[in-house]
Amino acid sequence: MSQSPQEEGAINATTARNSLYSLVKLAEEEGRTTVITKHKVRALLAPLDRFPAARKTDAFPAHVLSTAQRDFGDLVALAAKGQPQVLLRNTTPVAVLLPADSSPDALSSDMAAHPGAATAGGAVNRQGNQDRGSTPRRLATLGDAIGSVLTDGPVGGPTFGLPGLDAATGGLQRGKLTLVAARPSVGGSLLGLAAARTTALVDQVMVLYAASGPNRDDIFRRIIAAEAGGEYARLKQGRLTEHEQQVAHRLVQAGDLLMIDDGSDLRAEDIAETAPHMQGLALVVVDRLQAAHSARLPLSGDRLPAASQVLATLARTLHVPVLAIVDSDDPALLGLLDADITLTLTPTEDPAKVQVTVAERDFGTIGSAYLKPDLIHARFLDASTAPLERADSPAGPGPAAAGGTTALELAEAALPYTSGGHQGIPAALTHELAAWRTAVAGGDHEALKEILPSLLQAAATVSQWPDTHEGHLLAAALRPYGTPDSAGTTEAAGQSDAAGAAVPAAADNGQAPAEVAEDEEDDEEDGLAPGDEEDEPENHVFPALKILKDSVGRSKMHPIRVIRKEERDSGPWPLISEHMDGEPRWVHPDVTATRVPHIRANGRRVRRDQLDVPDSFGEGVLCLIDRNGSFPSACSAVPLAPNKLLHTGPLDAYDKAGAGIYLIDIPAWTRTDMPHPLGRIADRPDEDGRAWVTTPHIKQLMKLVRDHHLDAMPTIYDSWTGKANESLFKPFYEATRKARTELVQVGGDPYKAYKTRLSIALRLLWPKRPSQRSPFWRPDWRMSMVAEASVRHWTVAFKAVQEGHTLVALRNVDQAIFWTPPGTPPSTYRIGTGFGEVKSKFVKAGETILEGDD
Repeated sequence: MSQSPQEEGAINATTARNSLYSLVKLAEEEGRTTVITKHKVRALLAPLDRFPAARKTDAFPAHVLSTAQRDFGDLVALAAKGQPQVLLRNTTPVAVLLPADSSPDALSSDMAAHPGAATAGGAVNRQGNQDRGSTPRRLATLGDAIGSVLTDGPVGGPTFGLPGLDAATGGLQRGKLTLVAARPSVGGSLLGLAAARTTALVDQVMVLYAASGPNRDDIFRRIIAAEAGGEYARLKQGRLTEHEQQVAHRLVQAGDLLMIDDGSDLRAEDIAETAPHMQGLALVVVDRLQAAHSARLPLSGDRLPAASQVLATLARTLHVPVLAIVDSDDPALLGLLDADITLTLTPTEDPAKVQVTVAERDFGTIGSAYLKPDLIHARFLDASTAPLERADSPAGPGPAAAGGTTALELAEAALPYTSGGHQGIPAALTHELAAWRTAVAGGDHEALKEILPSLLQAAATVSQWPDTHEGHLLAAALRPYGTPDSAGTTEAAGQSDAAGAAVPAAADNGQAPAEVAEDEEDDEEDGLAPGDEEDEPENHVFPALKILKDSVGRSKMHPIRVIRKEERDSGPWPLISEHMDGEPRWVHPDVTATRVPHIRANGRRVRRDQLDVPDSFGEGVLCLIDRNGSFPSACSAVPLAPNKLLHTGPLDAYDKAGAGIYLIDIPAWTRTDMPHPLGRIADRPDEDGRAWVTTPHIKQLMKLVRDHHLDAMPTIYDSWTGKANESLFKPFYEATRKARTELVQVGGDPYKAYKTRLSIALRLLWPKRPSQRSPFWRPDWRMSMVAEASVRHWTVAFKAVQEGHTLVALRNVDQAIFWTPPGTPPSTYRIGTGFGEVKSKFVKAGETILEGDD
């Protein structure tokens, strides 16, 4: 037998047995075939592509690798006699032993009988079609082709259900492979889902949804979110409104037309094998092709070009459109995939628009369209609708303004609040928004015009909208309707009074003080000023920055304190954001929270909480817990990587020796008496339901799985890690704790100076403004420290809830509020002034809850 370029020189069976695992890996990853000799017989250890029928494990003898290694000599002898032996990793075929004599007579399979037939998985036997000349190829005249076009009429294939995009593409073309190319977080998967929803639920024809990445539960939640206008993040926690439950039941009844294959080992050959058996199949969606290599995902890395060819062949063979999503817009990769049509999604300067460029292989760009991302509801909206008139235009809020797209957007933005999933707006506004949603759903334009004035009046009482994604959406949806005439400063105060909100007096200077929100840190500002990066003078009461630099400098791991500016726009650094802190912004769903104005002693006007507790909570008071030194306490043992983060890609499991950032699924959290363990991270997933987290949250999730509070550890889809260290900031923590013990007793200016320099030192780990100088630039260190503080805050509160205490609210890294008997804080907290201890006080329900220096 002649040796192919991919075959290794012959080795004996004993050597092959000892190297079996590495030889199988070469067969898998490089397509390498190895000749194995035993006495006078020879066999081949070959990749499955050499004998695709071996993928059907029930057709031939199959052996897991450990058993095959033990009995390897016998298996080589059997294979040499023409009895193929399939090698398995767990239950998955990975290689095959074949006779070295590859004549058809040597194989004891039905492959020999049909050397030119298509094999399992859609591959073609390498013997070639020896009978090809017996069946002449079918030729068509130009007249035949023109007649076919004239009689077929419109194509009438599946569409995306997005008019602008459907006009640009002409719909999904039968017999062609269409590729949706988009970087992660742009929303490529949502276009595949849009086509599947429209084809199965609207056109009511069969769809095969091959999911290599998202599982069937993710897909179902996205469909509910898109169809019902529900929040995808909330649905992942298993919380459905009554309306969403009704939509879910309807989808179950109509769901027989959407078939999902979400096997983790899904291959293009599996899709090609399944599709022909689906009667009436109209569309195949492949979600998705992953550009980065993953050993767990066959549809990834350098295997994508071959997979693309299999999918293109499937489209032509079945004459159906195949729509595949790839998580990259790299032109080099797209060229290798060689799709018939490519749709490239590109973000624009306007965050409310994404451009879709349509290109055909033979013609280049043929069109484009704009879509409006609505990621909170796991969908795109068409962006081609002309803007409507403002409701406060001279013509007034006519039917167009009240009943058009603007009204629908407001109804959708109101859902998180009218469903009870979010709090933070007055009850009067919630009531008006609920009426608005009812009128929009019923198409009642007259009712919308009647509701609008009272809705705007209720909206005018809101001085500070919730600083959340949902709050921003609601404020933006109200903006086209303007502000009612009665919403001036004086009259707005009167409306607030009428609504029962406290209206503070003017400041002593006669000027109304500016109202600010101090409940959470501005993600875009770090509170630093020029000069903060300078070391404290020798006589300073607490030289925090000097101590922090010394703490890092003591490490024997030679930490890299500053990432060079030219490296900051690539690698892991653009992936890190303040949203990775995991700080909770949570109020118990049965508690009504209202933000009311409050004037501090310095005349500054802020807003604070009033919490109304239901009667079902029984007798009690609000116990306010304030943790001391949350951030410096976290420095005692925060897991981080002192050196650079390297791209370690998908991981089968978390490696305790490493630390860094990880892209994971948001795990479902069904408890309503505690916030999600990932805090606000869980409220901001990408379109695939994933988010980047730091090591403290990975370790927290592992503990929750061990303690059976979570079903399973989330999959790690990507990672950037380095060698872990938990003591980098330990000397800083010890010095800070000692200084606090002394200065908290002194109080006054020395204690204030201590707190100020402590805060500046920790903020200098990641200065936000490019002009701010700092001895550090390590966003991963900063966010790991904040995440560690969040995890500790959440964990202690969870212990109290497990002991039977009722948690009312949990915020930031230091504030917890419980409903307890008077004077009885939860025993899980230690009362005191030291690190790890808390201050407590008690207020009645409905009283304003003061914070910090109030």
